[in-house]
Amino acid sequence: MTSPARSTSRERTTRWTAPVRYAETDQQGVVFNAHYLTYCDEALAAFCIERGLGAFAEDVMLKSSTLTWAAGVRHGDRVDVDASCERVGRTSLLMRFVISVEGAICCEVDTTYVYAPDGEPMEVPHAARAVLV
Repeated sequence: MTSPARSTSRERTTRWTAPVRYAETDQQGVVFNAHYLTYCDEALAAFCIERGLGAFAEDVMLKSSTLTWAAGVRHGDRVDVDASCERVGRTSLLMRFVISVEGAICCEVDTTYVYAPDGEPMEVPHAARAVLV
């Protein structure tokens, strides 16, 4: 079960937390790479919901992600994902996710999402822009 989102000491950061499930790991007990992006998607949703932008989270599409690992996350760990919006462009936004276990950074992820409610890029609404960064 995941914990509800909460703001961290940095006002513009939301933390999403969950236990690592056995099914998310490989035969060595380390989280399989693709699940890091799932954690980021969950953190994005929590970030948006906390700001009253739940529908906005449903209207963005992943454009690109860069993952930089420092350590593996293992079955039985409790993963924390701190999400913050670093920049909002005309039709896109850059999110930063810091994935950690017990305060130790395991992976940092920079993801560009495109606002595309109908499948085509559209300008990020001004109301959303005002609360994202």
